[in-house]
Amino acid sequence: MAVVVRKLLKSRVSEVLGHLASSPNKTGCPRPSQIARAMATKSKVDLTGVFPPIPTPFDEKENVNYDEMSKNLQRWNSMPLRATTDTIEMSKMMGEAGADALLVITPFYFKNMMTSEALINHFTKVADNSPVPVVLYSVPANTGLDLPVEVAVELSKHPNIIGMKESGGDVTKIGLIVHRTKNSNFQMLAGSAGFFLQSLSVGAVGGVCALANVLGREVCQVQQLFNEGKMEEAMELQHRLIEPNSGVTKGFGVPGLKTAMEWFGLYGGPVRAPLLPLTEAQKVRLRELFTRNGFL
Repeated sequence: MAVVVRKLLKSRVSEVLGHLASSPNKTGCPRPSQIARAMATKSKVDLTGVFPPIPTPFDEKENVNYDEMSKNLQRWNSMPLRATTDTIEMSKMMGEAGADALLVITPFYFKNMMTSEALINHFTKVADNSPVPVVLYSVPANTGLDLPVEVAVELSKHPNIIGMKESGGDVTKIGLIVHRTKNSNFQMLAGSAGFFLQSLSVGAVGGVCALANVLGREVCQVQQLFNEGKMEEAMELQHRLIEPNSGVTKGFGVPGLKTAMEWFGLYGGPVRAPLLPLTEAQKVRLRELFTRNGFL
């Protein structure tokens, strides 16, 4: 993702999309060689580690602040679409921009119609047409749709689907998918730092954690301690991360994360409507979550 964002920054998004729109070879289906190459990489794309889902920095006019984004990326060193065809088109654009893989959320607008068959059909079509590997993304708190285990297991057989980000917090589900897909080179990622260690203990290879935007070193240290077998130290650090993580996710969301970024020397900047910035009282409450756990 860092590569994608850096390339988009260099050309200011609109130029990238304009270039794609003007090139016949890049607006139709990906070349067969691209699809074949993507499917051949399933066992070679390593998702091990921690990936921060970067918040978009805006200026006071609610436009993307590219300069501050570039500065943040230097510190970090790293689109939800409803229609299958839209997702396929975006996958082509992101593949051309240099993405290593695509994180594809469950379609959810007509969630009552999203049967297992519909979900398998959607993700299969996206993976069939994507020039880079696909990672499934289940975030039921935001979509109201929990990607079923059986669907994940079936999709794990696709040569261009390499893993899944599970943000529902169900560690037993993560463990079950790991167990059921252990012969498929399928990689599970925890979707939150709040249950990161627990996920690693049942076979997850890493995480996509919002908290890593501000406490990236500490979140990575949980995995390092786990890998070294230092479970008491890993558990102690995991416990300290729970409250700050809750603060920048379900507690105060994106406004909370952007506020915390400012405390750690990053640019958070304003949020964009309909989100509202934190009140002073909310900032005090959020800061206390970091302070009492020794991070501020």
